[in-house]
Amino acid sequence: ARRWRAPCMLSAARRQALLRGVAHCCATRQHAWPAAASALSASASLQQPRRGAATPGMGETRAAGAAAPPPPEGFSVVQEGLAFVLERQQSNEVFYNKAQVINRDLSKAVLRAFLKRVHPRCSDGSARASQSDASDAHDKSSNNKHNGDGRGAAAAEATDPSGRKATRRTRANGPTDSPLGLQEGDGPRVLEGLAATGLRAIRYAKEVPGLECIVANDNDAVAVEAIRRNAQFNQLPDGLVRAHHADARLLMLTHEKCFDVVDLDPYGSPSTFLDTALQTVADGGLLLCTATDMAVLCGNNSEVCMSKYGAYPLRGDYCHEMALRILLYSLETAANRYKRHIVPLLSLSVDFYVRVFVRVFTSASEVKHSPSKFAFVHQAVGCKSFHLVPVGRVLERKGHTAKFAPGVVPERPEDAVGAEQIGGPIWAAPMHDMDFVREVFAEVNANQAQYPAFKKMHGLLTSVLEELPDAPLFLSVHTLAQVLKCQPPSTTLFRSALHHAGYRVSSCHASPLGLKTDAPFHVVWDIMRCWVKEHPVVGGKGGPTDAGAKILAKEPTLKANFARANSALSKAKAEGVARFVQNPAHWGPMARAGRPLKQPHP
Repeated sequence: ARRWRAPCMLSAARRQALLRGVAHCCATRQHAWPAAASALSASASLQQPRRGAATPGMGETRAAGAAAPPPPEGFSVVQEGLAFVLERQQSNEVFYNKAQVINRDLSKAVLRAFLKRVHPRCSDGSARASQSDASDAHDKSSNNKHNGDGRGAAAAEATDPSGRKATRRTRANGPTDSPLGLQEGDGPRVLEGLAATGLRAIRYAKEVPGLECIVANDNDAVAVEAIRRNAQFNQLPDGLVRAHHADARLLMLTHEKCFDVVDLDPYGSPSTFLDTALQTVADGGLLLCTATDMAVLCGNNSEVCMSKYGAYPLRGDYCHEMALRILLYSLETAANRYKRHIVPLLSLSVDFYVRVFVRVFTSASEVKHSPSKFAFVHQAVGCKSFHLVPVGRVLERKGHTAKFAPGVVPERPEDAVGAEQIGGPIWAAPMHDMDFVREVFAEVNANQAQYPAFKKMHGLLTSVLEELPDAPLFLSVHTLAQVLKCQPPSTTLFRSALHHAGYRVSSCHASPLGLKTDAPFHVVWDIMRCWVKEHPVVGGKGGPTDAGAKILAKEPTLKANFARANSALSKAKAEGVARFVQNPAHWGPMARAGRPLKQPHP
């Protein structure tokens, strides 16, 4: 019987021997073996997996599940995870973006980990149980009242960082005449504000257990029709995925604190949706937000970033992390207007976009601490040194209420060469909740087959877990060497020198060349001066006004030790774990839906 469960794992000779035995049984005993023989014969055509073969990568978007029914005429079927979507042939009205599979996989993993933490009934690890669980929750929602006020189980127990239990109404049902039909129930509600094909909503419905409903909204009538078509094609329970045609901003504005989870993944900037999105999330709820306008956030169009996000970006090695921190800053300031604040769980820079996962709480007292979480970035033009200046300070007094004061600009660093550019404000507090990241990492590892982009996710989360959470932005050894016009030290030697000097150092997920450290820049330059003494600059140091010459003219006050320190190195790299997985060919953003497809060149 064990052989029949996985015939494709047998060798070719063994399969042929089994087929001969089956044929003999069929001929002599007339037993019910023909169907089994036919199935085994078909399985013999499958390629036997190699020993030690890798798990599916980003380019493989399928996962184990039932086969798709035949598509209607003029459509083709695309499978991702357990979901199927219909794509109209030779059309770009609503398209499937394969490059965003990592985005959807991460969202699903974070959602499952979040619900396991705050909704005990959603702790079932079986993705196939989600449809029946959600159907039961939908059928019984009218009979399951929660304290008579329509709040969810998790939201009712939400605790903000100040340590006070939330006793206010944490989840509402919206207007009585709302077409969404939200009812008082104990399951979490999800809103996808810009759903397009509805693929993400369908994956949530089929792969995340215990959801009450997913509202898949879009302002495009063609997209809403595609959502309904795809939900019906996936044979989902009635009311689990609810297609809705409206402007996402108006929908969120009229449904204040109605959703436990809000997912925003716009084509471009999310800035116009942030204000209303932070109002529609229930207390303790989860907001997932993507920004793909990286040219704006990374400093190519700084004035546009200032108008959209209220912060001025700087062009530097750390620009992608700065983009993340600008988005978090914009979310926090938008939340503060409604006496709310955010708590980041996970913040990621992936390929051509940034994605943040934050919880939203209501607390007027906690909002007062927000300025102390912001900072301006001062970057020297000549040597690329930078330091942060906090916007506000919290003056803790023993036995007294905390006082709040403006930030203080420190003295200009001695090693800073040239004028200083000022960027920001940015979010300077930690971007990740490391305990939560470990929970997401465990979820992904425990269900590898359910994540088509497992290898990319595994590498990304591994890099995040190695980051220093309290060291904003990062530096690059190559940029330091470029300033000094010298051969750069290896990452291993540079990290070891920082470790021996008594400072912490780590890699970062936003750049394979980036290094995070709590060492001030005068220590960094001292290490580079010691390196240049041991490895002199070939061909001179440049003119007297050169930034590198000015830095090298000063004697180091620190004696750098470049002896290898294994405790300072990346454990994942030492163990051969891939952290920066290469993308497949032709991987990137697609044209906006609705634009005519260009014919390929002959």
